[in-house]
Amino acid sequence: MIEPWDLPITKGLQEGIHRFEKLDQEIELQSVLDQLTARPPLDMTLSEATEQRLPLIAGGLSVALAHTFVTIEPDRKNPGTAEWKVAFDIFHLLL
Repeated sequence: MIEPWDLPITKGLQEGIHRFEKLDQEIELQSVLDQLTARPPLDMTLSEATEQRLPLIAGGLSVALAHTFVTIEPDRKNPGTAEWKVAFDIFHLLL
């Protein structure tokens, strides 16, 4: 069984989760992420606590992605294909 402490949550991702939690209090994104974190069957079972953390982890990753775009192109409002590619290349290196 996969427990929350088994997940590789880095300091940066933890900070993104905290920023997401603050943002979620303002605009209530949690219900949207609950629906988006559906996953395929795994060889192992997730504990209930781990299942409950998945939307927060997805939210933290989304916040990190948004900050990555700001770092890549601070003045750009709508990232294009090139910016998405760079952001995903960075995430693939880190995750």
